Amino acid sequence: MASDIRTLNDIFLSAAAAGKPDLLLSRVGGQWRPIAAADFGFTVRALSLGLNSLGIQPGDRVAILSENRPEWAMADYAILGAGAWSVPVYPTLPPGQIATLLSDCAARAIFVSTAEQLAKVRAIQQRCQALEYVVVMEGASPAPGETGLLTFGQVVDRGRPTLEMSPGVFEQRAARAKPDDVATIIYTSGTTGEPKGAMLTHGNFVSNVEACCRVVPITGDATALSFLPLSHVFERMLDYAYLSRHSTIAYAESIDKLKDNLLELNPHCFGAVPRVYEKVYARIRERVDTGSALKRRLFEWALRIGRERLSFEAKGKPVPSGLAWRARVADRLVFAKIRHALGSRFRFAVSGGAPLSRDLAEFFLGAGVTIYEGYGLTETSPVIAVNGPGAWRLGTVGRPIPGVEVRIAGDGEILTRGPHVMKGYYQKPAATAEAIDPEGWFHTGDIGYVDPDGYLAITDRKKDLIVLASGKKAAPQPIENELKKSPFIELPIVVGDRQKFLAALIVPNFARLKQWAAQGQLSADWAAVDANPDVRGLFQREIDAYNASRPHHEQIRAFALLPQDLTIEDGSITPSLKVKRRVLENRYQALIEGMYQAAERSHVA
Repeated sequence: MASDIRTLNDIFLSAAAAGKPDLLLSRVGGQWRPIAAADFGFTVRALSLGLNSLGIQPGDRVAILSENRPEWAMADYAILGAGAWSVPVYPTLPPGQIATLLSDCAARAIFVSTAEQLAKVRAIQQRCQALEYVVVMEGASPAPGETGLLTFGQVVDRGRPTLEMSPGVFEQRAARAKPDDVATIIYTSGTTGEPKGAMLTHGNFVSNVEACCRVVPITGDATALSFLPLSHVFERMLDYAYLSRHSTIAYAESIDKLKDNLLELNPHCFGAVPRVYEKVYARIRERVDTGSALKRRLFEWALRIGRERLSFEAKGKPVPSGLAWRARVADRLVFAKIRHALGSRFRFAVSGGAPLSRDLAEFFLGAGVTIYEGYGLTETSPVIAVNGPGAWRLGTVGRPIPGVEVRIAGDGEILTRGPHVMKGYYQKPAATAEAIDPEGWFHTGDIGYVDPDGYLAITDRKKDLIVLASGKKAAPQPIENELKKSPFIELPIVVGDRQKFLAALIVPNFARLKQWAAQGQLSADWAAVDANPDVRGLFQREIDAYNASRPHHEQIRAFALLPQDLTIEDGSITPSLKVKRRVLENRYQALIEGMYQAAERSHVA
């Protein structure tokens, strides 16, 4: 990164001057249409000046409620250029939660993507007293005489005359931003309590972009697919990194159309959370398991060869010639087909947002799909550590990125210090003081260790550790990752704090379960799946297979099957797909108590 890049406005100005004909790509009318750097630059400048004409001042908060699209990035840079703070809001949030965030930050304006998102804002507008303007990107126009509602194009048009008459005025205003100025408020997902707004500065993001680009090979000739929500700090930082290198950013239509978009765009790289990789693996596994016996044996053989080859590569050792030959055969017969789904130009993916299980990493890396796993939090802009080419280790999230310090506290908690740590939580000084100690160390709430070579490994969340009645401690995430290996278990939630033994709430993989039922000519009431003895017998066998290799205190002694998947809308998972354990434990308290009582009666403990 050029040494004169000090703020996010500098990244924008550099990208806008790149002269690239396809800086951004989006699907419009069934076709992928490019947006040139010059057009991107003009729109952002005019939009920013249009916001100024509405009275948006430095330090004002302007929210963005939208799916990923070029206008998201344009709105973000326009807000930053005006000196205001952008506040991303997940487009999947219901109106009530949106109102809470808008009221907390006193947003004066909000960009919304569609008429559907506009309807959410209209439903809560009376509760958001500071909200003056709603800017809709597409699908709606203000009614005659309606004030406060503007189209995206109308705001651009308001800034156009100033831009044409005074070409340098945007640059003058953008140059006022300093590295220590707040750029955005990003609300944490709130798995354990009310959302808190992390105030991240221009310097936080720029330092993170610069350090990450020294580890992960993002280049100007690459096309990067953007599909994680831009309201998630991980994708937000990636997009800043892509633009800092003048890469082309292609905005996927949706997660549901990801498979098609990958083949259409043939991208070089992308970022995803572990849940995405888990679902990809589950689909691959399902196709294999429903295929012929020969196909299953060939797949298992290829997996063994891939892991064996990986064991040499992970240690930097040459692969023996015989193994190298078998690996080429496995690649031709099995792995090449997996990589084909990612396109012929695929170089690497980045994983973040939660720990990627070692088995899943081994599968993809063994198949020749390079995934660089990293680690960070909203409050750290977000990256603390990441694996990269020539410096990666299985089972870890890599070494701390340049300029970032990491140390392990006496209780195993990971602490970090450096230019990536947030300024604080918006209007929450007590919470800020609890998170960042007087020496500047941010307390992550994660448990882990640093190995002798400096690689960081995450073992669990500090608050998620389960303490059994015996005093033994169990970390739920590794146990849940093991349980997910069952093709019938979509999502396990391990519980058991202060109990004699562990139990699990299980969301079944309903697609696989229905196939299994059909093969056995079983009929099932899926709304009462937990009461079906045949289905419970199947899951008991899966649990028994897990228990066979686990110490007593990590064995699952009772379980209950949930009748439906967890959703953002019902409040059981966060928009970044993290399970809200406390919410689920409260919601299913009676079910959990019933599990333990039934197990006690059966003398399971």
